Amino acid sequence: MSSTENILTKAAADKQRKPTGKIRQQNEQVIIDAAEIEFVNHGFKGASVRKIAERAGLPKANVHYYFKSKIDLYGAVLHNIIELWNSAFNDIKPDDDPAEALAAYIHSKVMYSKTNPLASRIFASEIIHGAPFLSQYIETDFENWVAEKASVIKAWIAQGKMDPVDPYHLLFLIWASTQHYADFGEQVKAVLGKENLADDDYQQAAEQITQIILKGCGIRR
Repeated sequence: MSSTENILTKAAADKQRKPTGKIRQQNEQVIIDAAEIEFVNHGFKGASVRKIAERAGLPKANVHYYFKSKIDLYGAVLHNIIELWNSAFNDIKPDDDPAEALAAYIHSKVMYSKTNPLASRIFASEIIHGAPFLSQYIETDFENWVAEKASVIKAWIAQGKMDPVDPYHLLFLIWASTQHYADFGEQVKAVLGKENLADDDYQQAAEQITQIILKGCGIRR
């Protein structure tokens, strides 16, 4: 598969075609968890299916049974995190209360930084390196998704529910602030003087980000 092909589309199609038995789901998750560590530590080029199999405690052949190639596995990792991120904001409508919709989105994104930090870092690395495997997705599906959400935010502005802010820069701000707790988690822990962040730390982060963003948009909760 070339870098210009949409690996997320293939990952989604593969996921739909596969049986959803409990054992399969468990094995796939073990492999994906191992792959995330290898991709974070060594990047796509440096990671190997052999090392992923060793980390997962499975024969290499078993990994290839579930994922035909390293790029299929990489696509599955990226697809999982993007699907999670998007699902938290997929269903917003012009009739919604922006305070509730944005607060829920921010909270979900911060919690994903807690539960899926490695996948977030892999996504960040992919983007930093010019999105070699995500370029088609970013220029098509993702661009359309963002445009749809921007149109809803514009509708909220037109209805007087929030101040006139640029929807795209608002989304950039939400992504940067919420994903910071995954991508720069070590920095956060060092500054806060903590070995690990607790649930309360993530809750406080979500509340503070929500307060700042809603107030900046002129939204009352």
